[in-house]
Amino acid sequence: MSILVILLILAVPAAWFLVERSHRKTQTMAGGLHEDITLPHTAEWELYHNSFSLCSKKLRVCLAELGLEHTSHPIDLIETGSYENVSRRFLAVNPAGLVPVLVHRGHPVYESHDEIVYAARHAGERGRELLPDEDAAHALVKHWTDVASVVGADPTRGTEQRAGNCIPGLTLPIFAAMCQYIPFTRFVQGLLFHPQKKRPLILALLKLRGLRGMTKLPPAMEVLERSRRDMGRHLDALGEQLDRGGGPWIAGEHFTLADVSWVVILDRLIEVDWEEHFWGNGKRPQVAAYWERLQARPSYDSAILQARCETLEYGIADVKAAKNADPALRTALEGST
Repeated sequence: MSILVILLILAVPAAWFLVERSHRKTQTMAGGLHEDITLPHTAEWELYHNSFSLCSKKLRVCLAELGLEHTSHPIDLIETGSYENVSRRFLAVNPAGLVPVLVHRGHPVYESHDEIVYAARHAGERGRELLPDEDAAHALVKHWTDVASVVGADPTRGTEQRAGNCIPGLTLPIFAAMCQYIPFTRFVQGLLFHPQKKRPLILALLKLRGLRGMTKLPPAMEVLERSRRDMGRHLDALGEQLDRGGGPWIAGEHFTLADVSWVVILDRLIEVDWEEHFWGNGKRPQVAAYWERLQARPSYDSAILQARCETLEYGIADVKAAKNADPALRTALEGST
């Protein structure tokens, strides 16, 4: 084969990559409403979201609690099958490549914290219950909503300040399990077009090593152990707040955005089989009772349970089975106490 033919063969994928990259440029987008952007839409409220994404779950629960009907646009992340979030189609919706995106009358709202606040402020009396106007109640709801948020370019940092930032580290076991169902070829798109190359590299490594192999990766275990320690402290503080407020909810009598934010935190802990570790066997009884109340709300069923994808169900089953079959693995993940 001549050198010219080889060069032509190599030129085709190189040209494709350059063209695609020019159409898949990502950029940071400020949170909140962007009235300067108008997207194609058919309904007053539309939602671009992912079944597994923590922030997507939070926004779905919020919309369900507010009774805001919306058109749903599911978007795959690599954990649920592919890097659809860096496709041309979705980057036209959010150039940052992040879900969820709430669209109101064609205008996008970015960042989940801004989205739930925006939705509450446009939902009349029910919105005022979720986001109270009274200063003390408003400050309390804001604080607990902030603590449950995932903040920062590296979401595994800031675990001491936010329970939300503990979640990525505590999710590593189910990432490792779910990645086993995703073909390696799907990771290539992330390596080519994802703005943060570190993330697809970590997920590809988790696929290579698997759940048990993950425990032999010191950086991964350091993040998990720090997140486990700090999440325990956040749950202690949550239990104290439930006692102070008199319940049944974080702010007392009314279910608010604080509870919207915490139901997805506790649900993720359930998905990755952390329930027994954090509030089993009589530990943190206030949190255990609070979790029972959260599960009883219709929004939990409609916005979380019914949205679970098949890959997540496989991952949940695999993590539980592996820990039950291998006490050493359980000890490595949960610690010796």
